[in-house]
Amino acid sequence: MSAYLDLFMFAAACLVLLAGFPVAFTLAGVAIAFGLIGQMFGVFDMAFFYALPQRIYGNMTNEVLIAVPLFVFMGTMLERARVAEDLLENMSRLFAGVRGGLGISVSIVGALLAASTGIVGATVVTMSLLSLPTMLKRGYAPSLAAGSIAAAGTLGQIIPPSIVLVLLGDVMANAYQKAQLEQGIFAPETVSVGELFTGSLIPGLVLVGLYIVYQVGLAIFKPSMAPSADYDDDLVLSDLLVALFPPIFLIISVLGSILAGIATPTEAAAVGAVGTILLAGHKLSNHKTLMLAGAGAVLLIVALASSFDLRLERDNISTADWFAILCALGLCGVLALAVGVSLLTTYKLGVLESTMRSTTHTTSMVFVILIGAALFSLVFRGLGGDDTIHNLLQSLPGGTWTAVAAVMLVMFLLGFFLDFIEIIFVVVPLVGPVLLGMGVDPVWLGVMMAINLQTSFLTPPFGFALFYLRGAAPESVRTSDIYRGAIPFVIIQLFMLALLAWIPGMATWLPEIVFGD
Repeated sequence: MSAYLDLFMFAAACLVLLAGFPVAFTLAGVAIAFGLIGQMFGVFDMAFFYALPQRIYGNMTNEVLIAVPLFVFMGTMLERARVAEDLLENMSRLFAGVRGGLGISVSIVGALLAASTGIVGATVVTMSLLSLPTMLKRGYAPSLAAGSIAAAGTLGQIIPPSIVLVLLGDVMANAYQKAQLEQGIFAPETVSVGELFTGSLIPGLVLVGLYIVYQVGLAIFKPSMAPSADYDDDLVLSDLLVALFPPIFLIISVLGSILAGIATPTEAAAVGAVGTILLAGHKLSNHKTLMLAGAGAVLLIVALASSFDLRLERDNISTADWFAILCALGLCGVLALAVGVSLLTTYKLGVLESTMRSTTHTTSMVFVILIGAALFSLVFRGLGGDDTIHNLLQSLPGGTWTAVAAVMLVMFLLGFFLDFIEIIFVVVPLVGPVLLGMGVDPVWLGVMMAINLQTSFLTPPFGFALFYLRGAAPESVRTSDIYRGAIPFVIIQLFMLALLAWIPGMATWLPEIVFGD
């Protein structure tokens, strides 16, 4: 029996999680219990517990994970400041008169919000409150309306910036280094969050296209489910441009700085947080010109930093560099003034306080789970779980592809019951080193896992996007409508997973171009 304690430990953790106990305490509690049981049977060294403080310290000082609260802040602030409302309203008017146009606009807005915030809850709730009543009023089938909104909300898990990709990037980097060390490579390469961001961009956009194709096809072959929508007033082009500017500004600021090699994902997240503050100020204050000046200052500072050496701690500074430094200082002053006014405005309106509370709550949850997962991983390794997983995957017939397929199937099934954070911190550290040691490309594997985890938001009974939608949807939309509407989009996501498995270059081509790997 003692030889199978690692498998019993994994099964016990899953059962306790299914019972509804808090994730962090479940992982830590099960780990401690099985560590003590293993010590009683003489198969566990208590010295593994001594490594926990160092693990916690390493997680708390991990620069990559600093991006988590920044991205959460971005999404929450945009939702609280109601920046997405104008975008959704004007995009709906843009596709007015087109059969299935409201569904198309929901998918496009979901993609833009995903590239701006990466937060599922904020996107689903916002679009549910704004778009679902309109879709139902215009004659959309409740199942299609609910499914479209829920699926569009999950795009934030695959289109960067994404909390899933940030967490996966950290876990995959550790797994990749471990796999190389086990192969005798003592100068291991690494995989960055930026590479995962870049690798997921094309698959994410293709997925949006598949959503739109499905909705257009349904509107053609079943017109009663997706009728055209007409508005009493016409779309004003200036209103559309004003509504499109905020997400496009954030996309350029965050993704553009990463793809151009100007900033790391964490630095880009900080730029995005500043941009979000300015957008909230532009939406809520009367100092719109100042906010635009602040946004322009950000772009000009980035341009100066990429063209000149702005470091002051050096012996020889050219005249051109001095001029650039002085310009950058002036622009920083303009930016600081704009940010200060925006923060003051959002504070007076209560937006800043609610945003900070929500950000702190979400960030604390992630890091507490991370600590519990660290303890779980240590005990599982001490019980020989690494060797068990390695032998199990390598013994499967068909080699690498069968092992990858088995892992993807397990993650998909766990997504019916477990949250994506639980799967990332519990499953990926166990299987990642084995698959990467078998020669699997880390970027491709990370993007495959991200798309797989995206399905966990839509699969009943515990899909979080479905829960968010159920809480915001009117009573006329039944829970069965929500579940039925989500199923076609889950199938589309699985098709995207198979397509990426067939064409790995969709995930690996762009990182090779950008990062030169």
